[in-house]
Amino acid sequence: MFKIVVLGPESTGKSTLSQKLAAHYNTVWTPEYAREYIENLSRPYEQHDLLAIARGQLQLEDEKAQQASDLLICDTDLYVIKVWSEHKYGQCDPQILEQIASRRYDLYLLTYIDIPWENDPQREYPDPQMREYFYRIYRDIVMNSGVPWADIRGSYAEREAKAIAAADALKNK
Repeated sequence: MFKIVVLGPESTGKSTLSQKLAAHYNTVWTPEYAREYIENLSRPYEQHDLLAIARGQLQLEDEKAQQASDLLICDTDLYVIKVWSEHKYGQCDPQILEQIASRRYDLYLLTYIDIPWENDPQREYPDPQMREYFYRIYRDIVMNSGVPWADIRGSYAEREAKAIAAADALKNK
């Protein structure tokens, strides 16, 4: 089974692209577990919550992998938790880092910040400079991951076309 991760800063169309790719390839996608987790909290999230979110993300990914055809689309992976944890708390739980090191993916689709910001109570950094800052962090991650990756930018239609081309190239190797 091939696993494709859609990765990038907040409000860059990751969920939309994940849904479209899953529909295109007639498979399932793994939503971002953090959204559900934070939505059900009666308080702001704290550093210890990130480990619970990571565990939930991996469990959800494993469940969806059982339902997938030959391709699973993942709306983010644990790198997102690592980036947030290091930015907000100055460190990342070693258990999260261990899981990052042990998980294997076949392709990263890195979403750029060229679509308009959409307000959402869970989003924290609408400032264009911060969006660029996070994009560069994710770009460095995918460039150093050893995993093939594609830069996804442009209109929603252009993004979908680029993502499908990258996925098809992976599948046809």
